[in-house]
Amino acid sequence: MKNNDSLSRENKPSIVVIGGGTGTYTVLFGLKKLNKDLTAIVTMMDSGGSSGRLRDEFGVLPPGDIRQSLVALSGDASILRKLFDYRYVKGESLQGHSFGNLFLTALADITGGMDKAIIEASKVLNIKGKVLPVTTDQAHLLAKYENGLEVKGEGNIDEPKHDGKLRIKELILEPKPKAYPQALEAIEKADFIVLGPGDLYTSIIPNLLVPGVAAAICKASAKKVYIVNLMTKYGQTFGFKASDHVGTLEKYLGESCIDYVLINNTLLPEDILKRYKEEYDYPVADDLKDDSYKIIRTDLLAKDPIRKAEGDVLKRSLIRHDSHKLAETIMKLV
Repeated sequence: MKNNDSLSRENKPSIVVIGGGTGTYTVLFGLKKLNKDLTAIVTMMDSGGSSGRLRDEFGVLPPGDIRQSLVALSGDASILRKLFDYRYVKGESLQGHSFGNLFLTALADITGGMDKAIIEASKVLNIKGKVLPVTTDQAHLLAKYENGLEVKGEGNIDEPKHDGKLRIKELILEPKPKAYPQALEAIEKADFIVLGPGDLYTSIIPNLLVPGVAAAICKASAKKVYIVNLMTKYGQTFGFKASDHVGTLEKYLGESCIDYVLINNTLLPEDILKRYKEEYDYPVADDLKDDSYKIIRTDLLAKDPIRKAEGDVLKRSLIRHDSHKLAETIMKLV
């Protein structure tokens, strides 16, 4: 007979979502309605937009990806949720900043660190789950391309000034940070680990570059799921097929670590694809074959149009995964 602890654990599996940006937001937003034992482990290497400006001016860890995860796990109707996402459109020094980023920056200064700021902000937003930084050390991404070019900074990789068709040969962190202990502990105890969706080289892999994180994921007894992006990304994954995404992830994570690969099998709207084509972005072709992981092909596409927030200066996705479809598919696997 199973004891009460094991029964409780089966009814409430621990799910860890690793990534950053809107991809992690989408997964968390859907899962919080179906499962309460959630932990987001978030990249801390952002250097573009509001986060980059705050990082440069205040020396603070980038708050943007943390803010999105906090908002995703907060109450849907909360006015605080809207406040954290509010982006200033006026004021020379404030324009482009979100209130949530400024709040976390101030809170980090008051409490003595971004990890402490996250704890206090979690209480303010009454989030369902936990948000953890992958590290509390300052580190920057350095991409080495196939032609020998080196580009430093997440923002410069994400929105390239160089030829975005070049492939990244290697991605490293400078300097090497230490993993946040609570993040490693969450991975170790997880029943399920979800990677993606999100920009491969600037949202997902940066977490795996922090020493100890990739090894902890592979060693964990949890089932691991990777969600393939809908579109390629100019400057990162130009010309990538689904197998390229999985293969690149395994290069940094380790081979045979992934148990499930989720990929959308619904046609994408032609009008949106035309707009993407102008930016040299294309649908990720499904060329996956039976491997060490199981392939889940299903409708994961969000039907509602994506509205970019006024004042947001960064390039954003025009189509995204549907948070509820993702959550339902993941929970079926759980």
